[in-house]
Amino acid sequence: MDKREFLKLTSLAGAAILSGPLSSLATANVSGQPAFTDPKAPFVLPALPYAYDALEPHIDKLTMEIHHDKHHAAYVKNLNDNLGGTAFATLSLEEILKKVTDKDKAIRNNGGGHYNHSLFWTLLSPTKKTPSDKLKSAITSNFGSWEAFQTKFNDAAKTVFGSGWAWLIVTPDKKLAVINTPNQDNPLMHNIVKDKGTPILALDVWEHAYYLKHQNKRPEYIDAFWNAVNWDEVEKRYKAAV
Repeated sequence: MDKREFLKLTSLAGAAILSGPLSSLATANVSGQPAFTDPKAPFVLPALPYAYDALEPHIDKLTMEIHHDKHHAAYVKNLNDNLGGTAFATLSLEEILKKVTDKDKAIRNNGGGHYNHSLFWTLLSPTKKTPSDKLKSAITSNFGSWEAFQTKFNDAAKTVFGSGWAWLIVTPDKKLAVINTPNQDNPLMHNIVKDKGTPILALDVWEHAYYLKHQNKRPEYIDAFWNAVNWDEVEKRYKAAV
């Protein structure tokens, strides 16, 4: 897929979104709060906690605009459209993910897409952050060294075949682990994934997350990601999980 085809596809996605009811796409959440705090459907598209260009030069403005306003918005709309009349309709997003099965294709894909992106935006920062000594100590004690952790996470991101995500999770026994998942699956999907846990760091490796700037050079995008990680948010989620 070249850049022209990519832009054409994202334009079509945007047109499809705008043809539906806009109420389900309202940015009603407090800036910076992930949308999965919504108690139940209809879910809403969370506002970005920073400007589209705030992550440059690491993640470019146009990618952020299309990624949030087109792709994420489409997941929210499609999730709401598919929840009506189902047993999931009165559940929170996290409850939906824990109960969804491989038979619930639309809810699995769009619910995962909504959760994953809502989390992802909070894990990025326009200002340079560094992990605290406490967080670094926890990570190095699990992986042997900080460099070993980054290598393992990079490999998880690089080896996703096609589209998916790399994750740092807190496992049910309160240890840290690095995993990856295909498509919009995530470690909260207990009936689908092998490695379950609470995600505290995530990297989107779908092509729409990096193709405009990096084309097919995913490793280049992964390297850029480390310059934009919101380590304060990672630590907050780590403390809550343990």
